[in-house]
Amino acid sequence: MLKIKYLFTILCLLQIAGSYAQTFTNPLLSSGADPYSYYKDGYYYYTHTTGNRVDLWKTKTLDGLKDAERKTIWRAPAGTLYSKEIWAPEVMFLRGKWYAYFAADDGKNENHRMYVLENASADPMKGAWIFKGKIADPTDKWAIDGDVIDFKGQLYMIWSGWEGDENGKQEIFIARLKNPWTVAGKRVKISTPKFSWEKIGDLGGGAHVDVNEGPQFLLHGDKIFIIYSASGCWTDFYALGMLSASAKSNLLDPASWTKSDQPVFQQSPKDGVYAPGHNSFFKSPDGKEDWILYHANDKPGQGCGGFRSPRAQKFSWNADGTPNFGTPVKAGLSLTSPSN
Repeated sequence: MLKIKYLFTILCLLQIAGSYAQTFTNPLLSSGADPYSYYKDGYYYYTHTTGNRVDLWKTKTLDGLKDAERKTIWRAPAGTLYSKEIWAPEVMFLRGKWYAYFAADDGKNENHRMYVLENASADPMKGAWIFKGKIADPTDKWAIDGDVIDFKGQLYMIWSGWEGDENGKQEIFIARLKNPWTVAGKRVKISTPKFSWEKIGDLGGGAHVDVNEGPQFLLHGDKIFIIYSASGCWTDFYALGMLSASAKSNLLDPASWTKSDQPVFQQSPKDGVYAPGHNSFFKSPDGKEDWILYHANDKPGQGCGGFRSPRAQKFSWNADGTPNFGTPVKAGLSLTSPSN
């Protein structure tokens, strides 16, 4: 009898200890803008903007990101059109290989374009990352923040781009891909800044930019969503907007997409979270939970610099099938880790 009680006590203690281990707090790292995570075979593969290279983290748990294996998978060569200002990398597994997408330029923002790396290894921390080159539609206009999806057997890419050759308005475009590194056909504009909350972008000196950027695909039921960041990241009003379409619709038809008239995720001054945005999504290890990964600032006025830090939180779904992201959680608050 004593042995049974002893074993019961040990099991209870282990359960309690396990419950404490299965929590984490935001931010996940002290700094890191434009965070992206891809979950595969028991590991999170995480990346964010580093400026002159593409770094990749590998971890089994979110709270382990601080101590995770980290590797520079590609460093920009000097003297090219893609040597500087490497922004918003995404590393994902498509059709049997790993691909990394990122924006880069030669030090002049007007030359930002999207580029692709490929790795045939089963583990993206191993093997060789091959530079596949620029990925662009025939107009070859300014482009950043690419995201790719394999939807019903067809690859699509969305990105933030300029209509012409001058800054002033960032819009969301979509195109089919022939393969993970080649655009097939023309780009189609599916979002332009329309509402007042998308147009907060004064730069001083009379300069102003309206912004739709950082688009991310999100699937649920019979709907497909694009969650994007709106207004300037240099403002506290950087927020997430949403485009919705039927999964049965023609994704290349602008009429298929409906824009929500209010932001779906925005700053929470009472919780000390400002300018939340440039998000990505991932599932919990057991596939039952949906999570949003985003960056934000701890104080007002911190802008687009190194104060931005990556954060994650679980989100739910509304009765109409749309995502409910809630409000950004306060830094330091203990959260239950993604379910196993």
